[in-house]
Amino acid sequence: GRCEEKCFSYSAIEDVQLLSWENAPKYCLQLTIPGGTVLLQAANSYLRDQWFHSLQWKKKIYKYKKVLSNPSRWEVVLKEIRTLVDMALTSPLQDDSINQAPLEIVSKLLSENTNLTTQEHENIIVAIAPLLENNHPPPDLCEFFCKHCRERPRSMVVIEVFTPVVQRILKHNMDFGKCPRLRLFTQEYILALNELNAGMEVVKKFIQSMHGPTGHCPHPRVLPNLVAVCLAAIYSCYEEFINSRDNSPSLKEIRNGCQQPCDRKPTLPLRLLHPSPDLVSQEATLSEARLKSVVVASSEIHVEVERTSTAKPALTASAGNDSEPNLIDCLMVSPACSTMSIELGPQADRTLGCYVEILKLLSDYDDWRPSLASLLQPIPFPKDDSARLVSSRELKYVIQRFAEDPRQEVHSCLLSVRAGKDGWFQLYSPGGVACDDDGELFASMVHILMGSCYKTKKFLLSLAENKLGPCMLLALRGNQTMVEILCLMLEYNIIDNNDTQLQIISTLESTDVGKRMYEQLCDRQRELKELQRKGGPTRLTLPSKSTDADLARLLSSGSFGNLENLSLAFTNVTSACAEHLIKLPSLKQLNLWSTQFGDAGLRLLSEHLTMLQVLNLCETPVTDAGLLALSSMKSLCSLNMNSTKLSADTYEDLKAKLPNLKEVDVRYTEAW
Repeated sequence: GRCEEKCFSYSAIEDVQLLSWENAPKYCLQLTIPGGTVLLQAANSYLRDQWFHSLQWKKKIYKYKKVLSNPSRWEVVLKEIRTLVDMALTSPLQDDSINQAPLEIVSKLLSENTNLTTQEHENIIVAIAPLLENNHPPPDLCEFFCKHCRERPRSMVVIEVFTPVVQRILKHNMDFGKCPRLRLFTQEYILALNELNAGMEVVKKFIQSMHGPTGHCPHPRVLPNLVAVCLAAIYSCYEEFINSRDNSPSLKEIRNGCQQPCDRKPTLPLRLLHPSPDLVSQEATLSEARLKSVVVASSEIHVEVERTSTAKPALTASAGNDSEPNLIDCLMVSPACSTMSIELGPQADRTLGCYVEILKLLSDYDDWRPSLASLLQPIPFPKDDSARLVSSRELKYVIQRFAEDPRQEVHSCLLSVRAGKDGWFQLYSPGGVACDDDGELFASMVHILMGSCYKTKKFLLSLAENKLGPCMLLALRGNQTMVEILCLMLEYNIIDNNDTQLQIISTLESTDVGKRMYEQLCDRQRELKELQRKGGPTRLTLPSKSTDADLARLLSSGSFGNLENLSLAFTNVTSACAEHLIKLPSLKQLNLWSTQFGDAGLRLLSEHLTMLQVLNLCETPVTDAGLLALSSMKSLCSLNMNSTKLSADTYEDLKAKLPNLKEVDVRYTEAW
């Protein structure tokens, strides 16, 4: 450094002592200032002592390595380890390697001697405990600690020795990616705490100790480290299942950010009476209609999956699209539809429950909630529906805490990170993979986001493009927030499609609260009344999960004399809705894909809707008894009976009695 003559002091000598003894000589050679002789002599004396102690230390380390490499009696080995630890603690050398060297020796000793008794293991851990207070354990030692946590979770060593080690890891570790064994050790330690008699109460007290008694945690690394441990543990519950799926990336790829979709699904030919060029070209782009009974079994997981087509719906009227649907759109195209049953093994189930509970505890701290929301904003699960299904439902409490928090930096994290990507907002919407409450959480999220959203019109546009169906379904059931959303969409002129506007108006008029708000809106915008006077919509798509009561409420709210195209695909309607459908005189196209519409309803339709041209019965429970009644619908030109109980005889009979029939789908039936 720079020191004026006669101004150097012992503080300058202390500064030299802070230097690493390996680098100090080059600094001392630079001390050529006038009057610096005393300082240089003190530095040289200090360095001589350091070099002497270093030489003695290296000799002792070599001796202990040699002694402990060929252990004979473990009583002697344990005594030597204690002496080695005492020597490291009393050494005057100021270097991190002084404490790490004994840990490396013990780590190698344990890895080469795997036949030690449990008591010998614990004695060794207690012996090296003083060195662990200020040093991270090396990787091999972490493996040994993990094994001890798994095999003896109730051992006092876990509480007395491992607790301060894990606390230090969580407070000071900067990157688990560089030290993955530290993360695994922390994960096993927490699971060991969960195995104690008090179970989650012990884990809860541990989390409280990491946060501290004040309202603000003084350690900024604790929360991200805990979240990293929790998410990695939750991933491990599904690791074997995820890696076994052909269309899912491996866990290693997920951790590295490589989530490239893999589409290996072959296409199937469509059986037609008179195939048209447009139909054939469109069929070539469709995925396989069904994957039957995929079962993945392991020691930890048993999964049963049934899937239908993953193509996108083309019947839904989107904003700004007035074009009529192609007939084949009514027959073939559908959204993804999956039903999954996942059974985790006992150990995986305990792991999932423990770490989801920890995330719930983290969300209860006000100072941690903003950071936790940002850490969980990119949905922290693979693009596999099974992992999302279970994990996101388990995290419902956490997401609810985000939605209830009035701070914008918290609840804004419910939205997706980037446009076009799913967020928690989409995951919990009606029809979403995690929705199990008929959209209550979704409605509360919309309510708080609208209350603080500084770009209201942009938010409404995103709802109209992606979640208009769920919004209309909840409004149809009287949810006031969704009624307000639909009114705002009309007021801000978000929807350009006239049919969609008329469907929104009919939805509003189906409930008392909606009718009242719509009348208030019409007082401000009289052109809405003019739109309604022109007649009802020509196209109508009911949101998925709609019921017979929802359809009846909607059709009774206004005039639908102009309705020509009605889609009830993927709703919960049954044959009971037929009595409302027969009151639609202009109906020409009807989509009943994946509903519970049966033979009784089909017979009623065949008696009244004789002008029907397009009918989709794919994946409905209809049988020959109901399908034979279709022979009276002479106007039918397109019929989808995919995955029904159609027999070959009934199919031949329908071909003979329906002269206008041009497009037919009979895959996965006896007639195929």
